[in-house]
Amino acid sequence: MEAELHVHELVRPWRRATLIASAIAGVELVLLLVAGAAIVAKPLARAVRHHAEQVALAPPAKARAERRRQLAPPPKPTHPRARTKVLVLNGNGRTGAAHAEAGRLRSLGYRIAGAADARRHDYATSVVMYRPGFRPEGVRLAKDLHIRVVGPLDGLKPSALDGGQLAVIVGAR
Repeated sequence: MEAELHVHELVRPWRRATLIASAIAGVELVLLLVAGAAIVAKPLARAVRHHAEQVALAPPAKARAERRRQLAPPPKPTHPRARTKVLVLNGNGRTGAAHAEAGRLRSLGYRIAGAADARRHDYATSVVMYRPGFRPEGVRLAKDLHIRVVGPLDGLKPSALDGGQLAVIVGAR
């Protein structure tokens, strides 16, 4: 019996030692994983943040394409000034501003579709707007009048142009 106890006593410490060694190895593994994550996390977080900022600040593809189209030099106008009708709208509230601008346009060779008040009178700067297909003529008109803001019809229906292809809203400047 003595030998039996002796064998049991010899086996038990090895089990205990194996369990303790396994527990220590598990703790070391967790510590190594935490240290690795701490080393990799900062550069990874920086890269993810940089990518997110670029995606958030980049304009959508449609806006980029529209911006490229607007910045591209327009094709040469196909309609001469004498065949281009312009609606002149007073957007600054000063009496006679639309009629004075219409007279200036006539002297440059444009046909006038009409001169009237705009819906609003708070335009800070003058604007040239064009119907679809008349961008080159709109850009030419803006150059003739030294107007920097040119764009497609915004807030006006083509039918409101009284047969014209372009509209000028006279602003405060």
